Parts: sequence; structure tokens; C-alpha cells
Amino acid sequence: MSKMKVFAAGLAISLLTFPRLAESAGPSADSINDAPADPQIAAALGEVSPRRIQETIEKLVSFHSRHTLSSDVPASTGKGVNAAAEWIKGEFESYSRACGGCLEVKTDEFTQEVSNRVPQPTKLTNVYAVLHGSNAANASRILLVTGHYDSRNSETNDASGASPGANDDSSGTAVSLECARVLSQHRFPATIIFLTVAGEEQGLYGSAHFAKMAKTQAWNIEAVLNNDIVGGDRTPGDSKQDPHTVRVFSEGIPASASENELKLIRALGGENDGGSRQLARYIASISRQYLPGFRPLVVFRRDRYLRGGDHTSFNEQGFAAVRFTEYRENYNHQHQNVRTENGIEYGDLPKFVNYDYVSNVARLNAATLAALASAPAPPVRVRMLTKTLQNDSTMVWDSSPGGLATGYLVLWRDTGAPDWEHEQLFAQVTQATLPISKDNVIFAVQATDPKGHRSLPVVPVPER
Repeated sequence: MSKMKVFAAGLAISLLTFPRLAESAGPSADSINDAPADPQIAAALGEVSPRRIQETIEKLVSFHSRHTLSSDVPASTGKGVNAAAEWIKGEFESYSRACGGCLEVKTDEFTQEVSNRVPQPTKLTNVYAVLHGSNAANASRILLVTGHYDSRNSETNDASGASPGANDDSSGTAVSLECARVLSQHRFPATIIFLTVAGEEQGLYGSAHFAKMAKTQAWNIEAVLNNDIVGGDRTPGDSKQDPHTVRVFSEGIPASASENELKLIRALGGENDGGSRQLARYIASISRQYLPGFRPLVVFRRDRYLRGGDHTSFNEQGFAAVRFTEYRENYNHQHQNVRTENGIEYGDLPKFVNYDYVSNVARLNAATLAALASAPAPPVRVRMLTKTLQNDSTMVWDSSPGGLATGYLVLWRDTGAPDWEHEQLFAQVTQATLPISKDNVIFAVQATDPKGHRSLPVVPVPER
């Protein structure tokens, strides 16, 4: 029987008769099947334009330097980080006019005090646009995409020399802008924020300020997608770049975990199941639905080896956040003065950017944002009943808030498996028992709706 038929049958069964699966349902009962593509999301992805992305990147490069410390240069000069911020704001505003004022365009401006790589108090400006959710019960849920628009060259604090920053990170800024342009033509139950931040190259200062603001104001951010160096470097002769793969980095043990939470993670073997890991797995499932020829390489590491990015700022405030980065970075074109030495070109120039690649990264981001913004909220207070010793596993949860969920998927995988392997579909129940030992697998619960939109999975915690 197909999943939709199982689901339809399940809806007709009352909670009293549905709480438990048949004993014959074992770990091989149902393999993971990705939900069908949503026509609205597929249509939005078709609107992503490599030409528009190229124009965005070339425009950002034209500001000569977008170094954070160039904030003392007036925007009226057409040079420096302030001019770049004004242009980005204007782009968001143009997208809003095109959709009848659907975007709320805002700035988060603050003064960064003297600190590492900031020798004097410096104004920083984050620029963002908000596409408010169309469903009152779900509009408080937020999905966020970001890239940093500041740049640098070989000298950390050189605010006047050329620092084109085409790949690092005009490419990520272009992803955020392009997602805003195409998704603003559609409506989703939950809210999407399109963010561009400054101060990344000096120490993640812009994203840190924004993430702390979101935490202080109790924003319900379900997922943060950070795009940094997603230009798909196309240096002539480099045969090791993979134009069909983007890396997705995610933290394991949450940076914000308390001591009690850490003890529980260790006790349950949950080191691989924080919110950011669930988001990374979700992105992989979205790519299979909408971009089967473009693969996210899910890397179980917060970031590249001993390096960091703006998603870390959100991790530290307790939000699920991941980083997208091209498969293979070219360090000749990253944090380098523009020059040629011994026949080698240095500098982060537009000619080394693969605009078709950036477009696919934008499509993957847009599809993830739209899928989550269309889906029900995750179920709440997911617990594993552990009062009695038994080989069956019983999970209970509170219903997905917001009224969009019409069913729930129980997922499981072997403890050593990187991704979910099996699923079982339930109707509108808040309890499920599977004839599988909780000691042998990792479980999670995911809310779903009639169109197949799925929430992020939630791993149960023990309840005695």
C-alpha cells in the first residue's frame, strides 16, 4: 500500500485503536521516502537567475572595498561598506515593490566597540528583509538565510586597498538576495528572513549582534542557513573542484547546551542529533526532492578545520544553524591582494566565480526555506517512555502547534548510520509504540501535512 493510502486509512482510525503498530513492523518495514515536490516551490526555483546573481556579485565588487573598517567612508562616494549596505537595502526595497510591499526592509545598526581586529569604535550595519508568514498561527515561526557582505584582502585591517570579495562573500550575499527576490513572489505560512551581515571578517561581529538580538527578543527561529564562499571557484586547470557538490557543515553537541543537557546527550548517545544536525539531514532530503543533480555533502563538523563562520553566532544562542561552502576552496582567491606572481593570479575576482553553481546553491537554500516555511511546526515535548523495562519503544508528544499538521512520521536509524533509514506514518495521534528496542536505534518524530510538507525531526528525551 502506498504511503498516502496508509495515511488516509490512518485518519479514519481513532486514537484509541491507533496508538501501536503491529508486531510485524520491524526496522525494515518502511524505508525513507522523500515527500513529493511542491509545485509552488518548484516554480520558485525555476525563477532563480544566474544572470541576476552575476549582476549582484559584480555590483558588490564595484564598491572597491567592503572592509568593515571602511565604515567611515560616506556612502555618497559609491565606495566602501556603507555604500554596499545602502545598495543592498535598495535591492530589498525593489523586491518589495515588485511584490506589492510584501517585504519589511530593516537595518540593524550598532557600534562595535574596540576589540580583536577592531582598533576603534566602528559602526556596523546588518541589512535584512522580512517576508511575514501568511498564517497567523504560524507567522511567529522564522526561517533565516544569511551571507556576509564585508570583505578583506591580505591585510586584516586594510580598509582602503582593493578587496573585491567576489566569492568571499559576495556569493553568499547574492544567495540571500536571490532567495528574497524569488520567494517574495510567493506566500508561506511561516516567516522568512533574508539577512546580510557585516563584520564577519573581523570576528563575526554583525551576526553575533543579530543573533543576540533574536535571542533577547525570543524570536522563534527554527533554522539558519549561512552561505559563505559558495562561488564554486573555477580556476582554469583545477580539476579537483566539484561543481555538483556543496558542503553543509553542522555542529554536533550544541554550543548552548547546559551541563544537564550535556549529561543527557552523553547518556543517550545523542552527540550526532542536535538541532543543527537535523537541519543538515533535512537539507539533504530537500536536495533529493528538488535538485537531484546537486548534492549537499553533509559534513559532521561545525565548520572547516579550526575555522568559523556566521552560523556559529546563531549556534551559540541556541539556534539550529548550518554553513554552506563550496566543495573545494582556492586560497589564492581568498583573503589575498589582487596581483600576479610567478604566473599565478591572486585575488577574489568575479572571473573565478561559477554563476551556475551559485544559482544551484541559491535553489537549495530557497527550497529548504520554502519547505520549512510551508511545513507544520515540529511536534513539542517529544518523549520516550522509560518507566518500565521493555523491548518495545513508546513515544509520546504534544501536537504540532499552529494547526497545520495532519499526521506524524516516526523516523529511526541504526546508531552508527549518518541519516534516517526508516519511517512509519501515523495519523493525528500523540503516541506511538514500535516493536523496536530503543537501545538499538535512534528515534525522532516529524510532523507532516496532506501535501507532504515535513517539519524538522525532533529526537525524544526520556520520561520516567
